Amino acid sequence: MSDSFTHRVLPFDGVDEFLGGTVPFLRNGVDAGDRVLAVCGSGREMLLRDALGPAADAVRFTDAATWYGHPSRTLADCLGDADESARQGRRLRLLGEPSWASRSPLEVVEWQRAEALLNVAIRGTGASVLCPYATSLPAAIVAAGRKTHPETVRGTRALPNPGFVDPWTFCARCDAEPLPPPPSGADALELDDRPDLFWLRAWVTDCARQTPLPEEGLQRLLVAVTEVVTNALRHGAPPIVLRMWTDAETAGPALACEVTDAGRWPPGTGYGLLPPHPAGASSGGRFGLWAVRLLCSTVQIRTGGKGTAVRLRLTLPDPDRAG
Repeated sequence: MSDSFTHRVLPFDGVDEFLGGTVPFLRNGVDAGDRVLAVCGSGREMLLRDALGPAADAVRFTDAATWYGHPSRTLADCLGDADESARQGRRLRLLGEPSWASRSPLEVVEWQRAEALLNVAIRGTGASVLCPYATSLPAAIVAAGRKTHPETVRGTRALPNPGFVDPWTFCARCDAEPLPPPPSGADALELDDRPDLFWLRAWVTDCARQTPLPEEGLQRLLVAVTEVVTNALRHGAPPIVLRMWTDAETAGPALACEVTDAGRWPPGTGYGLLPPHPAGASSGGRFGLWAVRLLCSTVQIRTGGKGTAVRLRLTLPDPDRAG
């Protein structure tokens, strides 16, 4: 197994360029005895199977819409597959074409962040990842692809990517814009230094049940809010305020829940962005925020001289798509 981790972007214009970069990547993995995984849509799968011939039987194909369901879970799946392959003395070779269609601007940012963090999360596993980006995608998405991949593939050659940005710098840029303020009608609860968590959960439940949030989503929200409030009480500074409202502007209908305090997080906390290794090693996260990210649709964090805000969003059923 090679110890050299690679994460490359394949910009392509048309089928020939797509196959010209992906087929050698997959075929080389099959020949080397790698654990080869191709994440793509059904149309791409048909093209790849036809081009690979018998070698396609050694490739595990996975639907992109399922694989790219949640950025934190996808990072965890990548790390799990890479670690498991390494324990077996094999290399994970992953072809993953990100799914950008129908993503809201907020979701796009979180998936771009996941692309950047992949360079940190699985660096020590020896995995090799190739991400095709169609040049027909919006220019900003293609440009971000060059910032989140250390190398660019041209045909069968891999070249250093001069546009690559350090993953943590990229993440900081993702969080450079301040969060939109909560609406004036948001429900608000100011917490003292020893709040009764039973009544806190009851308040959150009452607010959530005024929305179409399913019961399973409510349970996830309660766990996430309890964790974030506990962190604010332990590590933040008063006043600590919990606000809830429904948001249909940023990324479709969602229930938003925000915890603010007057403290400032020190640098290097990681914000819970990296998945823990399956073996249990510590991985750059703090305060249980990795679990919070898994429980919520999105988590946005801003910290600075004016305090810290942790905003959770859980997607609500869209009435326009019902039935």
